[in-house]
Amino acid sequence: MLKGFKDFLLRGNVLDLAVAVVMGAAFTAIVKAFSDGIITPLINIFGGTGDLGLGFRLVSDKPATYVAMGPIITAAINFILIALVVYFVLVLPASHARKRWGKAEDPEATELARLTEIRDLLAEVNQSSGGRHEF
Repeated sequence: MLKGFKDFLLRGNVLDLAVAVVMGAAFTAIVKAFSDGIITPLINIFGGTGDLGLGFRLVSDKPATYVAMGPIITAAINFILIALVVYFVLVLPASHARKRWGKAEDPEATELARLTEIRDLLAEVNQSSGGRHEF
């Protein structure tokens, strides 16, 4: 029962699902609070003198045409921070665990075994047909 559970945990798609869930839910609130409290004010330093922060207006006398660059930069920083945390907290340890306890699959050995099987099958066909090849 525990071997099946270990195999389930070390399967690649389970790890991908865990990464997606964590990236989508767990770290979002923490990173958003950090960004809103620290990053956004720092980005808004480079903005204009108004309350709008970093950005520009498409039409100078229409406030509704303001394009805010601060939230876009903050979202990019959020993504990078979340990706870093997920990589170092989930992906890297899982990769080490898979190398240490997972099945060792050597793609070259598998390819070599298949090529050997094909060679042996071709040799059998060649012997049974008396050296004649009919395609």
